[in-house]
This record gives sequence, C-alpha cells and structure tokens, in this order.
Amino acid sequence: SLCSALGLWLTPVGEPFLEILILSFYVLSFQIKESASQTRDVLKQHFNDLKGTLGKLLDERLVTLLQEVDTIEQETIKPLDDCQKLIEHGVNTAEDLVQEGEIAILGGVGEQNEKLWNFTKKASHIQLDSLPEVPLLVDVPCLSAQLDDSILNRVKDHIFKHGTVASRPPVQIEELIEKPGGIIVRWCKVDDDFTAQDYRLQFRKCTSNHFEDVYVGSETEFIVLHIDPNVDYQFRVCARGDGRQEWSPWSVPQMGHSTLVPHEWTAGFEGYSLSSRRNIALRNDSESSGVLYSSAPTYFCGQTLTFRVETVGQPDRRDSIGVCAEKQNGYDSLQRDQAVCISTNGAVFVNGKEMTNQLPAVTSGSTVTFDVEAVTLGSTNNNEGGNFKLRVTISSNNREVVFDWLLEQSCGSLYFGCSFFYPGWKVLVF
Repeated sequence: SLCSALGLWLTPVGEPFLEILILSFYVLSFQIKESASQTRDVLKQHFNDLKGTLGKLLDERLVTLLQEVDTIEQETIKPLDDCQKLIEHGVNTAEDLVQEGEIAILGGVGEQNEKLWNFTKKASHIQLDSLPEVPLLVDVPCLSAQLDDSILNRVKDHIFKHGTVASRPPVQIEELIEKPGGIIVRWCKVDDDFTAQDYRLQFRKCTSNHFEDVYVGSETEFIVLHIDPNVDYQFRVCARGDGRQEWSPWSVPQMGHSTLVPHEWTAGFEGYSLSSRRNIALRNDSESSGVLYSSAPTYFCGQTLTFRVETVGQPDRRDSIGVCAEKQNGYDSLQRDQAVCISTNGAVFVNGKEMTNQLPAVTSGSTVTFDVEAVTLGSTNNNEGGNFKLRVTISSNNREVVFDWLLEQSCGSLYFGCSFFYPGWKVLVF
C-alpha cells in the first residue's frame, strides 16, 4: 500500500525524484544495518576481551593464594619436622644404649667390667631425660580459605548494568570544510536534554581499521591537520555529560577529504627549520635574515589563510607575517611593495605603508587569518597606479581590519611568507 501510495503521489513529478527517494531509503537502510552490524561486532569483541581479562585475573589471584598457602605451610611445618627428627634421634640413641647395656651384663667378668665401664661412660654423655617442648595445638597454624560469596552478587549486578545500546547519539557532525592539508570538523548537539562537558573527536583513513583521538575539549569545532590530499577520511564525535566520566555513543561517521594542496614553506632556507610536512617554520639561531616564502603560490582568493603562532621570541618592528603577489629576494621583511602583512607588534602594512588601524600584538597561541577577495578587474581611475583591487581582511585576537589592496596586475594565486629577526618564533600555516 505504501508503494502504491508513493507511486500515485510521485507520478506527476517524474522518475528522477522517485529514484532519489529510493536512493535515500537505501542509504537510510544501509546506515541502520551497517551500524547494527558494527555494534554487534563491538559488543562481541568487548565481552570476549572482558571474559579473557577476568579469567586471567582470577587465575592470577588463585596462583597468589596458593603460593601463600605453600609459604605458610613450609614456614610453620619446619620447626615441627625438626622437633620430630630430634625425638626420633633420641629414641634411637636410647635403644642402642639399652642394647649395649644388655650385652655388657651378659658378658664375662673381665669383659663385663670393661663393657660396663664403656656403657657407663657413654651413658653419662647422653641426656635421655631432655626432650624438645611440644607446642600446644592452639599455637599451631590451621589454614583455611576465607571466601566472600557476596562478590558473585556484586559482580553480577555490575555485569547486568554493564554496557548500553543507544540508537540516537546526543551529538552529530554537521559540517566538514576542506582546508589545504586539513579538514575543519564542526559538530553540534542534537539532544537538548543532554548537557555536554567535553567532546571527543576521532578520525581515521578509510583504509585503516582503527580510529585515533585527535581532539578532546569543550569546543565544537576543530581543524584536523596532517590530512593527505585526495584521501578519504572518516570522522566521529562523542560527548561526556556534565559531571560524568563515561562517554556517550559515537555519532554517525562522516566521510570527508581535501582536494586542496597543502601549504608548505620553502625548504632549505637558511635561518629557518621546518617540520616534516613543511607546514611549521621555526626561526633558528642563524644570523641570516630574510623572508621565508611558501614553496608555491598555493593561496587562492576566496579561501582563508591561517597562521598560528606556536611559540614566540623577542619581537622586532620589522617582523612580518602575510601574503604577497610574488617572491622578491633581497628584502628582510614583507613590509614592502606588492605585499600585505602584520608585524608582531600588531601594525598592518599595505604595499610597504603602515596603516592607521592596528591589531593586537602577536603572542603565543595567537591566530592570524587572511581573507582575500577580488573586487575589480581591469584599469582603475586612481592615482595609486594599481589596476587590480583585492579586498583583504586580517583578523587577530577577535579583532580585524579590512582594506583594499591595489596590485599592478591580476593575481590568481598568492605566496605567503614570514620574517623574524630573533630566534624562537614558530609558525604553523594552514
């Protein structure tokens, strides 16, 4: 009846809509079946691991208790064994002496006197009237096992309450935004009755069997770096309720990838050390100075370019972080023509001129973003000689400046760069 109703309702709108609806039902059905299958596998694996661990713990505890029994037995039985050996030795010695006395009495007169003399001499050196003290029965250990049968009830209660199956996680991923060498993951609560204290984000390559933690905190957005371009990744998030220790069920895994080429600094430039992925630059102790540029013009208008200052060194008014139309060697700062930048003291420079508006000084953990959009193409009737205008927004520490940047020619993509005059500055770009 449902199919016939859908058929009557969908006939006027045509087959494409029906195909989309059928595909939607297929996707929803697949999600239910796939998540149910994965949940079964997780439950089976968890309880198998639990049984193995509990069995191992019980075996180890049994071995420990048996070793305690062996130790007590050995330590307390030894004095009794020594006492028994001493008594047996005394009895045997007395028997031998009695037999020797009987033989001495039965011998001849001369022989008898000699044997009696030897018997008397030997008897005087043997103490037959001294025996070790036998301990009282109450002083001798009596081993027993003290086992609390109530542990079974306590364990049973915990086992019966262990684990839950949830059909609707309280948080879900709502957006994946590709970035050069990274993906911004945004999530939100879908259960209004759930009060979240922390979130936990995990990701994995689709070719991997294991998720790994990438973020734990109170924010609802995080950029996952170290993303290889054109590779599919899965993301999932869960939450921990206010005042609770356990995590909620995982959200429905979302797949994402980045087609954007990762931003990289130019390798081999004296004065800077780079990370393995070349997205982090550290100003080292070299006395050489100059501008460290990107390896290629990978920043395109309409995107957001982000610099995150990981560590800081001694600031200098000539320091710069920004973008430029082309590489120009021989300069020690981006405070020049055909470039826009911010100094570590917050001053903003456009084509080498300092603006009146100023941003906060750059500190450890500061994030500086550049958003550039094309405004006009072609010639302009101004006196500044530019024929290509870009609108630039620079943001730092919750403040921003917006201005127009005039270039001599059209630029489809831009270089980025930085310059620091003292060591210790470390900058991540994405």
